[in-house]
Amino acid sequence: MDTINTGLPGGVAISHLSVYDWPAADGACGGTPHMHLACSEAYVVTGGRGAVQTLTASGYEVTPLQAGTVAWFTPGTIHRLVNEGDLRITVLMQNSGLPEAGDAVLTLPPRYLTDPETYARATAIPADAPEEEQERAARARRDLALEGYRALREAEGPQALTAFHRAAAALVRPRIAEWRERWRQGAEASAAATGAQLDWLERGESPHLADAAVRSEQPAIHGKFGMCGRLDVYAN
Repeated sequence: MDTINTGLPGGVAISHLSVYDWPAADGACGGTPHMHLACSEAYVVTGGRGAVQTLTASGYEVTPLQAGTVAWFTPGTIHRLVNEGDLRITVLMQNSGLPEAGDAVLTLPPRYLTDPETYARATAIPADAPEEEQERAARARRDLALEGYRALREAEGPQALTAFHRAAAALVRPRIAEWRERWRQGAEASAAATGAQLDWLERGESPHLADAAVRSEQPAIHGKFGMCGRLDVYAN
């Protein structure tokens, strides 16, 4: 049979997240508000407590998080994690981890959303820099995103949120071909494989069962500075 996606089932990816405990201007500790444009994301809370603040066209909401909570949201949901005490989460991401591989736009003020280069300069964390410098960059972009997030929350009417959606879509447009290939090799390939397997079983055949395999993996990166906290990241 044809080779299919060998990552986690359904083209899902995971990472382990320790949410930032850095205080912000509003007194809350936590991560960087942002939005995904093509992926849903789920939180499986493994320890601590906190909340996820969300902002959509339907309004602002706060979802409490504690060990055992599973919360998820669809593309277009602006979300901000708040750490109220050692909040730790296993994050499940659509499309082979695309949310951490480009499908995210931070809620920066509009002046930083004008083009990909301006946005990249405002959000980059220097990978080869000392950890202290990486932390300063991560905190600076978090605080900048909170400035834009606060303006979106306080805006009257849908115009500001609509403008952010439009700017975010324009920023990611140059990368859509790359994203589409990741989807084809992951989620689409997994769905197609299931369809083929069902066809075989319906005919009383089972060639795929001879290709059964077991795989395991340890995180490839520990403690990466992410949007919401320190990440343990897997290769798949």
